[in-house]
Amino acid sequence: MKKRFKLLSIFFSFALVFSLAFGSVSADFSNAPVKKDYLVGFKTHVSTADVSDIKKLGGKVKHQFKYMNVVKVSLTDKAVEALANNNNVAYIEVDAIATAFGKPVKEPTVSGQTVPWGIPHINADDVHATGNTGNGVKVAVLDTGIQASHEDLNVVGGASFIPAEPDAFSDYNGHGTHVAGTVAGLNNNLGVLGVAPSVSLYAVKVLDGNGSGTYSGIIQGIEWAIDNNMDVINMSLGGDRGSTSLQIACDNANNSGIVVVAAAGNSGSKGKRNTIGYPAKYASVIAVGAVDSSNNRASFSSVGNELEVMAPGVSVYSSVPGGYDTYNGTSMASPHVAGAAALIISSNPSLSNSQVRDRLSNTATPLGSSFYYGNGVINVQAAVQ
Repeated sequence: MKKRFKLLSIFFSFALVFSLAFGSVSADFSNAPVKKDYLVGFKTHVSTADVSDIKKLGGKVKHQFKYMNVVKVSLTDKAVEALANNNNVAYIEVDAIATAFGKPVKEPTVSGQTVPWGIPHINADDVHATGNTGNGVKVAVLDTGIQASHEDLNVVGGASFIPAEPDAFSDYNGHGTHVAGTVAGLNNNLGVLGVAPSVSLYAVKVLDGNGSGTYSGIIQGIEWAIDNNMDVINMSLGGDRGSTSLQIACDNANNSGIVVVAAAGNSGSKGKRNTIGYPAKYASVIAVGAVDSSNNRASFSSVGNELEVMAPGVSVYSSVPGGYDTYNGTSMASPHVAGAAALIISSNPSLSNSQVRDRLSNTATPLGSSFYYGNGVINVQAAVQ
């Protein structure tokens, strides 16, 4: 009996020591410094010594951008403070999150081919009647990917910057495919007709299946567009946090001759408060707001001094994986402008991107205060002339 009691005592003592030991290990893990992703901008080129400094601080360089002195890194808060002392560091900012600016609306599917109301609203159908459907123009849709197998789309290339979703030609959300249909839905007796059905359409996946992505992923998509000589970039996405890195990327695209178009945002109006998101807020980007079929500003459409033009963004019918659906959002307005830019370029290939932009703004139909309507709703028929 004494022997049995002694064995039980040894067992419980061992169990107590074991639990205390592993309990302290668990506590150590829970108190371990948390690493976050940051974008670090340098005053001059990123040197080997700069990369070495990041590694010495326990950080990891995840990506080095091609057209700017910026790296994406993973660092603890304490390491960020230490890195800020590097004389070559210009800024350190959180790698913020952007989201898609469009949502589906429950409306019936239409059989056969339909011309969405937005096409005649911006007079794109009149441009088509002259034989101009956007041929020879390259448009990159930076979004959730495009379902390349869709019957009403012809995707000719692209790339993914979502590590968990390496296939740019699959869309697990639907948003990117919807945007693509507004830009370039084919004239094939099926589904919908896009603003510029003959453009060369590229799927650049920068948002995941939940419609969310990092600024660093969007920047990689922009750099891909520069590398691959895109004429137009559409970004039906945005965030509420400004970013020096994202601004530089948009500026680089603009300076390379690309027409950069982005949704203004779905934050609506709050008195005289500016509600435009990023990247639409940057000077190098055309910020697009949404109107309905009566040219009323959509209640969700963001407002501000940077607002440049308006386009159809309410009850917009377009392609989605496996069929067609109706969406609301400035996400739906932006591709109308991207498609219109493509028609202008196709008609006048010698124009610079700034001249294309000026034509879109100068020929827009005024609707009211520029804070709420920018220069007004686009008229691509007038813009191409």
